[in-house]
Amino acid sequence: MHKENLSMKLSKQFPLNALRVFEAVARLGSFTRAGEELGMTQTAVSYQVKLLEENIGEPLFLRRPRQISLTDAGTRLAPKVTEAFAMLSDAMASVREAVEETLIIHSTPTFASQWLARNLGSFQLRHPNIAVRLMTSDTLIDFTREPADVAIRSGKGDWLGLAAHRLMKVDFTPMLSPGLAESIGGVKDPSDLLKLRIIDAGDPWWVVWFEAAGVPDPDLAGRPRSRLGAQSFEASAAIAGQGAAILTPEFYRDDLAAGRLLQPFPLVCNDGVDYWLAYPEGRRNVPKIKAFRNWILENMNGTTPDQASGPSA
Repeated sequence: MHKENLSMKLSKQFPLNALRVFEAVARLGSFTRAGEELGMTQTAVSYQVKLLEENIGEPLFLRRPRQISLTDAGTRLAPKVTEAFAMLSDAMASVREAVEETLIIHSTPTFASQWLARNLGSFQLRHPNIAVRLMTSDTLIDFTREPADVAIRSGKGDWLGLAAHRLMKVDFTPMLSPGLAESIGGVKDPSDLLKLRIIDAGDPWWVVWFEAAGVPDPDLAGRPRSRLGAQSFEASAAIAGQGAAILTPEFYRDDLAAGRLLQPFPLVCNDGVDYWLAYPEGRRNVPKIKAFRNWILENMNGTTPDQASGPSA
């Protein structure tokens, strides 16, 4: 009730619609021309001016046949109202500009650290007018509740109400440090991995890979569980020699080439989950989203936006 009373009080103190009409009439010197600019009838314009005059308690215009002029009160009020509306217009424009120029990207931590952070510089060089804000989380965001323009998600790309473009297949295979492999005389058979600590033994990827490798019962349930929260953290632990991790080779080419990580077997698996670029379908043509979509699709898989449509892309 207090809020309603306050709102009504402010509405009476600052009748914005009537002030907007008064500003147009004062600037144009005509009720008719003001109505044309505002899309109102002359009668409606006169009514709003009358409401404002009643609110103030004195006339704002001298009305003569085919001519109006400002009274002293109107002359004092007009420039201040014009200035106030100009300030409001500038404020709205600055907010729109800031929203348009800031692209908020929501990503999984691994994709953000292993690909986005390393490549975003080229996007900003191409689009220097777009500032980038990167947020990371393993949870799927709700675009209707959280501030994000686009999201990098892992899944199957079938999210209701969202446009989705496949970025890359999320393949996986065991990796470990060369030193750790040497500590047991080398990893020559998939079952050799079971002689080592398995980083995040509860990860279902391990079950899929061991089965594909011909190790049907690796007995991972009895091993200590350690969930580090992101694949990039598990990779760091593997590089440090703390165990074998199951990782996406695409993300660790540099570490493999430099000898920090070893991929002991060529077998890679995929459980149907890929990385996707997603955003609300209704925002498909927002310039900053189009710019990012074009850039990341070109860099990730060489496709053009016309070629990449939805879940089948």
